[in-house]
Amino acid sequence: MKELDSMALFKLSVLGPLISRPSLARGELQAGLRELAQKEYAIPGSRRRYLAEKTLQAWFYQYRRDGLEGLAPRRRCDHGRSKLTAAVQEALIAAKRENPRRSLLTLQHWLEHSGQVPLGTVSRSAIHRLLKLHGLSRPPAAGSVAEERRSFTAAHANDIWYGDVLHGPKALARRRQRKTYLVTLFDDAARLVPHSAFCLAESALDIEGVLKQAVLKRGICRKLIVDNGAAYRSVTLQTICARLGIQLIHCRPYMPEGKGKLERWHRTLRAQFLSEIALEGLLQIEDLNARLWAWVEQVYHHAPHSGLAGLTPLARYQQDLAHVRPLGARAAQLDAIFQHRLQRYVRRDGTVSYRGRVFEVPYEFSGKTIWLTVDAHTEQVLGVEDDAGAVIGAATPIDRLANVRRERRKPVATPTVTAAPIAPSLVDLAVARHYRAVEPHSERDDAHTDQDPTTGEV
Repeated sequence: MKELDSMALFKLSVLGPLISRPSLARGELQAGLRELAQKEYAIPGSRRRYLAEKTLQAWFYQYRRDGLEGLAPRRRCDHGRSKLTAAVQEALIAAKRENPRRSLLTLQHWLEHSGQVPLGTVSRSAIHRLLKLHGLSRPPAAGSVAEERRSFTAAHANDIWYGDVLHGPKALARRRQRKTYLVTLFDDAARLVPHSAFCLAESALDIEGVLKQAVLKRGICRKLIVDNGAAYRSVTLQTICARLGIQLIHCRPYMPEGKGKLERWHRTLRAQFLSEIALEGLLQIEDLNARLWAWVEQVYHHAPHSGLAGLTPLARYQQDLAHVRPLGARAAQLDAIFQHRLQRYVRRDGTVSYRGRVFEVPYEFSGKTIWLTVDAHTEQVLGVEDDAGAVIGAATPIDRLANVRRERRKPVATPTVTAAPIAPSLVDLAVARHYRAVEPHSERDDAHTDQDPTTGEV
């Protein structure tokens, strides 16, 4: 059956409200086109988001006339042929081959100034079509020389690890059928698999879990080359690699050649392991991983490898044991290295939340922001830390029933201190002077009260 054109299907989806009606009354077509033109669309191959009414009207009549085929883009009748003369074509091809750096504008000016064509008669698009037809066209801003790629191998085991995710088979998990993802770390020099596991997602947490098991079994790598996806760019994975002294390197997008050895291992895995597992039917994810680890350790690691001159991956790894960086003193701190520190705001009741659960922290941090230390793999909250990473308290699951009988800490009353008398202020002195108290009247004062204030007579 012929494959339908994606642009034709898009046009059909846009015109759906109009062409689905058996008939349109007078004025309904223009009203419908006007309404469709106001909507926003994800147009294939274009950054535009809106369509003009005239464009929609042309599509409508094309569909009425020719059906779905009328909506498909049509090739030009002169597709694959150039209108340039044979002499001009030969000159352009020779000039481009002589210097592949020559741009379309340079070739256009060269034709015009050399007198081979009249001014303005040859467009750059015509030159581009001709060069593309002969395989001489290059994308904009591309270098004249192809990017150089060379095959390489790390000098020692654990110098370079690759990390990638492969879509795995379905498995049973928590009584449900789930899709699995195979997260793998692969050594460049020894072609050895430090660790690989089927997970229920391809998140940063799953990648960190595989990395933790890998360093426990095979030591610490020096470089870890991973994809450019969000899971590999997570802050937690970058922090863990920094604590372990691993240089985390992200591949450029759409460059799978950088991890060719791991892709080749995926091919071996499909042929030798996944093909056999498919015959066993649906497995529990624990059984699927158990079979994977047994196959890697007992079969793959002991099979002679053509890329190792017949050595097995395990034998090649053992040759470099002196160069492998062991965990050493970091082994006792490994759980702490893989812990997550999450910033949380402490509510007024002294609680914080993590994955839908509520935990109580020391009440003196209420209204403040603290760092919650968690083991993300077990979803266990471990404690509270300050900005410097020092433990400043515990975090316990809240028990609201116990809090009913729990004695609350009450603020301590501040004892009242009698203030010592102070000297009168300037205002007090002014009031006392202006409104001073009247002294008791004496007999002499009474005698003066009967005198005339003007003559002094009684």
